[in-house]
Amino acid sequence: MKLHEYQSKTIFSKYGIPIPRGQVAANARDVQQIATQLGRRVVIKAQVLVGGRGKAGGVKLADTPEAAKELADVILHLNIKGLPVRNVLVDEAIEIAQEIYLGITIDRAAKRATLIASSAGGVEIEEVARTTPEKIIRAPIDPALGLQDFQARAVAFKIGLDKNLVNDFAAITRALYRVFADTDASLAEINPLAVTKDGGLIAADGKIVLDDNALYRHPDLEALRDGDEEDASERAARKAGLSFVKLDGNIGCMVNGAGLAMATMDVIKFYGGEPANFLDIGGGARSEKVKTALEIILSDANVKGVLINIFGGITRGDEVARGVVDGLREIKTNVPMIARIVGTNAEEGRRILASAQMITAQTLEEGAQKAVAAAKGKS
Repeated sequence: MKLHEYQSKTIFSKYGIPIPRGQVAANARDVQQIATQLGRRVVIKAQVLVGGRGKAGGVKLADTPEAAKELADVILHLNIKGLPVRNVLVDEAIEIAQEIYLGITIDRAAKRATLIASSAGGVEIEEVARTTPEKIIRAPIDPALGLQDFQARAVAFKIGLDKNLVNDFAAITRALYRVFADTDASLAEINPLAVTKDGGLIAADGKIVLDDNALYRHPDLEALRDGDEEDASERAARKAGLSFVKLDGNIGCMVNGAGLAMATMDVIKFYGGEPANFLDIGGGARSEKVKTALEIILSDANVKGVLINIFGGITRGDEVARGVVDGLREIKTNVPMIARIVGTNAEEGRRILASAQMITAQTLEEGAQKAVAAAKGKS
């Protein structure tokens, strides 16, 4: 779950990380009032959960409150990468002398959180890694000890920060790690951490990505979720307790178990197809949940075939089959369905599906081949 910039920076400030003065607004008149209160040049930033706001015209500087109102009216009518701009952040403009990247994320290879910093801030860190990887400094963090002061100071020197700012940098870095740990984040990022012309450090932009699996511990953070920024099918899946990720292919997948779902997608690609989604209905899924999963898959107009791959352990094959049949009674689709069910009550499940005139398969390979063929036949 991603947080907006203004939400991330509000959290940063609670941990003592300096941020610019500013407020969020939903209309141009409020933007003018905020700019008047700030009493100086302001920057107006579209609040959308995608990158490239600046290139899309979603970040503008205004010298006067009247100019801020006019620019905000334009930004609030933008659509950036398919997302409408509903709010803007109005911050005091900063006189920036240098831009630094500072972030903490999970390094899965090292199996621990890692501090990442670069003197090449203000641009996406992926671009820095591609063009000038030598400018990226990493410091793995011991999960038992946490981020140590000497690590933060060493990173500051390695990125060439002025020695007068090393202590402030270390304090901000330690605070960022506390944000990361306390919110169960997968990413806490300041980009840029600005060195101001008067010799200070301030978080000019911020980003926090939360681990969905830990949100049950943070109802206050869950309440910050922006439903408008989610894909409708992913939102419906989350509410139904399904693990779902929309992809760009045309073969819908309904599988129980994340590992089996990944294997199913791999086999589909092996036989020349493209998965339309990752969908794990989980263990013990009842027929109602299966029906919901099927509705979500078929809501994608790109889907030309569906592969149902169920290994009956906790999940019963007959329950899945009933859910599919019940769903098809209500959905009324001509998209071909291919089902492979093995394990608990698999024979009963196959019998139920056969009675509904569905295509069945004995193996995953057979099911994938039939799904690919069916999808090509519908294209």
